[in-house]
Amino acid sequence: MTVQPYKGLIPLAIIIRNAIIATMNPGRDVLNGDIRIEGSRITEIGQVQPVEGDQLIDAGGRIVAPGLIQSHTHLCQTLFRGLADDLELLDWLKLRIWPLEAAHDTESLYISALLGCAELIRGGTTAIIDMATVHHTTEVFRAASESGIRYLGGKCLMDDCEQKNLVEDREQALAESLDLMDRWHNSCQGRIRYAFCPRFAVSCSEPLLREVAVLAAKYGVAVHTHASENSNEIALVRRRHGMENIEFLENLGLCSESLIVAHCIHVNESEMRILASNRVNVAHCPSSNQKLASGIAMIPEMLARGINVGLGADGAPCNNRLCAFTEMRQAALIQKPRLGPSAMKAEEVLAMCTLGGARAMGMADQLGSLEVGKIADIIMVDNRQLHNQPMELSTVYSQMVYQLNALDVDMTMVDGQILYIDGHLKGLDRQSLISACQRSVKRIYHRAGLD
Repeated sequence: MTVQPYKGLIPLAIIIRNAIIATMNPGRDVLNGDIRIEGSRITEIGQVQPVEGDQLIDAGGRIVAPGLIQSHTHLCQTLFRGLADDLELLDWLKLRIWPLEAAHDTESLYISALLGCAELIRGGTTAIIDMATVHHTTEVFRAASESGIRYLGGKCLMDDCEQKNLVEDREQALAESLDLMDRWHNSCQGRIRYAFCPRFAVSCSEPLLREVAVLAAKYGVAVHTHASENSNEIALVRRRHGMENIEFLENLGLCSESLIVAHCIHVNESEMRILASNRVNVAHCPSSNQKLASGIAMIPEMLARGINVGLGADGAPCNNRLCAFTEMRQAALIQKPRLGPSAMKAEEVLAMCTLGGARAMGMADQLGSLEVGKIADIIMVDNRQLHNQPMELSTVYSQMVYQLNALDVDMTMVDGQILYIDGHLKGLDRQSLISACQRSVKRIYHRAGLD
């Protein structure tokens, strides 16, 4: 890839030339051609004629695709990578994650979030739906804002949990959420948006969840939570409330197209109908679900019912990597032993990680495909490496899902701004970030009493 310098401080436009364009448009067209980006928008696709003042990027036959969207992450947990391996969900939370989250200070949380953003951007993820932790949440927003990633998320809400230093008074927690929403929602020209984030039914009281439903509807913002991830979790909800997880959320008034629910592994037919009829968004996290031995979500059955499904890596401690390419490959492969080799075809999986994520973010008309008028969240991926040969134009979508990986990403662009290109992350000193990570993780591990 060659980048032609331009005169002046700001180019008239950026033109990506000589690309294989995986559009993900309604026709799923794959084109040989160019893309013109003016400001934050795609203005032309095809054979584009540059004018003086344009910045030219020669893709050299690389794949150019919509930015990948991860529908469930925990930036607050990136520093905990490798510190909570080989545990099932509730032990994983109680013995490791909750003590570590409680041990965060403002600096460690900022570094954790910045590390996560850097890894995601480096790997071609341009947008995330995130759940922060209980304290110091503004540091997560600060990191997301500075990194340039597209972000939807908010403060984690927990008012009923045995980890006492994460439990907050309900009204105080909601007041802080509203303050954060006032400060951050639709900031950075709309790149950063707020969501109410009650952790899950096991750590949230019924009054808290009901109030979240009211506030989310009042202010028109999303709700991001977990449900039906683990059989022990489901048994707890059933024992406390006398109903299944998704039934409980519907009873509280939370089920709508503004709800993003991570996992939904153990759902029955009635719950499937609730998800479909209320247009609830499901975030599928296949690697996390396997590592925690939680199970395999019935994603093909959900898609067949018209349920919108996105993909996510979840947090680093239950996955160890934040790679959208890994999640796409896993999402395709894990269904095949159960339903046959044609289950979860590559194009369908890539749609979950682009269009499905865009819909979950409430931005289906703005993101998820390369079309004129849409926001320029774009990645360029090198398909010329040994593990991608022989390369055929007709198999581009399969290449994206089955062959390529995060290290093949050569460029990541959000809002028409290049955040990563040719090994360089904009505004980030890699070695300084690594050093800060080492200092922070030692400090919080000691503070959590886990050393």
